[in-house]
Amino acid sequence: MLYVIMSVYRNDRSSHLREAVESILDQSYTEFKFYIICDGPVHKEVGDYLSNLRDERVEIRRRSDNKGLAISLNELLEEVLEVEDCEFIARMDADDFSLPERFHTQVSYLKSHLDTDIVGSFIKESSEPTKDIGATVTYPIDHAGCRQIFGKRNPVAHPSVMFRKSYFDKTGLYPTDTMRAEDDGLWLRGFKSGCKFSNIPQVLVRMRVNDDFYERRNSKEKVTFDYDFRKKIIRELSLPKVNYIYAFARYALFRYAPAWLLKYAYLHLRPKQ
Repeated sequence: MLYVIMSVYRNDRSSHLREAVESILDQSYTEFKFYIICDGPVHKEVGDYLSNLRDERVEIRRRSDNKGLAISLNELLEEVLEVEDCEFIARMDADDFSLPERFHTQVSYLKSHLDTDIVGSFIKESSEPTKDIGATVTYPIDHAGCRQIFGKRNPVAHPSVMFRKSYFDKTGLYPTDTMRAEDDGLWLRGFKSGCKFSNIPQVLVRMRVNDDFYERRNSKEKVTFDYDFRKKIIRELSLPKVNYIYAFARYALFRYAPAWLLKYAYLHLRPKQ
């Protein structure tokens, strides 16, 4: 059985959440359970929408205080990993859009590639993910390529991934000390634990990206943490030392460049697969 996990928090809009949830409920592959957790107080419209969902596949969990994405996902994982029929686990964000064939494509891939522990996909980024517009972001399709590119950027798109349960058997849960880089930390644990990565070379998720998406990436604290963590990735995976140069250049760009230049760099200068 496939289990889908999503965290919702106070900044999520009801219109965006509705689009995200409906993209899951409208999947061509229907054999799944959908677990959603409210990470602390949410807008009334969001709470009302979740309370009125009428689909037997959906399970809602609520918490009175905000603890962050990593802890929220871990709470859901602790629950679903105990379910006897849990075989696969998919991630979904509360403002993105999964194409109807996403689950069918990923489940079929994992069933035919038994050595793969996690599979992502290409994504498309835009301010209106329900529409087929925006920039396509590609990722390496095999494990070697994923490992190689991890010295520069993430090897998979977090909102697009589907895990085999074995991934968490090997790595444990999301790290909670990575300052909103819980995905980086989980991927590092995966590589160090012998997990096999791959990506399906087609867009299966459209990711919502607005202007504040770029602005959030150049706070001094966040940029410094990301730089230090990228150096940790390079060091612990013994990746080529040239990656340190790229990491420093990225740090300098995100630390001192204006938001418009960050947007250009993010869209056009990211390393390719």
